[in-house]
Amino acid sequence: MSEATTPVYRYDDALQRALVVVAHPDDIDFGSAGTVAYLSAHGVDVAYCLVTSGDAGGDDSTETREERAATREMEQTAAAKEVGVTNLTFLRWPDGQVQTTLALRREIARVIRTHRPDLVITQNPERNYDRIRASHPDHMATGESTLRAVYPDARNPHAFPELLREGFAPHTVPEVWLAGAAPTMVVDITDTFAQKVAALSQHVSQVGHDPDVEKRLREWSRDTARRAGLKKPRLAEGYRVIVTN
Repeated sequence: MSEATTPVYRYDDALQRALVVVAHPDDIDFGSAGTVAYLSAHGVDVAYCLVTSGDAGGDDSTETREERAATREMEQTAAAKEVGVTNLTFLRWPDGQVQTTLALRREIARVIRTHRPDLVITQNPERNYDRIRASHPDHMATGESTLRAVYPDARNPHAFPELLREGFAPHTVPEVWLAGAAPTMVVDITDTFAQKVAALSQHVSQVGHDPDVEKRLREWSRDTARRAGLKKPRLAEGYRVIVTN
């Protein structure tokens, strides 16, 4: 392995709890499942928060929106188990209609105050003009809402005082990792790549028809590793790291 030009994450036992907040079922598994498997293997208590249940997912099924949401929640729950996660919260916002609102900030802040993570992983709130499909409006709105929930909402006792009355004490998240942004750090997922593939494969309604999904995941992960200065056959997921203190 060559000397990396982008820092490679090394587990620090100060990280005990992590929360991943994304818009749709399968977003985590496309973007961060290798990282989640790595953290879980080191004993980190990882929880998921899904803003929608994917009821407008891009499949050609004739299920109702309610049926599709139930299918995708089941798939995401099975996918989470592949990487050691059993704590999932579905906020059930309408798929395709996520906006950065005070109501969504409050609900994400509630999850943060409940799980009390040392790290939040979420989606890039900025549009990527080179890869427009990575910039689904729900992704950007979820990333922005999560950043606002981290700071100032979750830590501020005067933000959403109803949360305090309900017993959700303020919590400060020291660090946020943005998936899909220009990375300032990568996580080497070579040893957890098989778990990432297994997790994504649980999303049968979305990728069950795609025989090349593992090939594409490997290509993306290899490209991230190469750009970070890691030699083949290393695989990586990249993040922009934001320190909130």
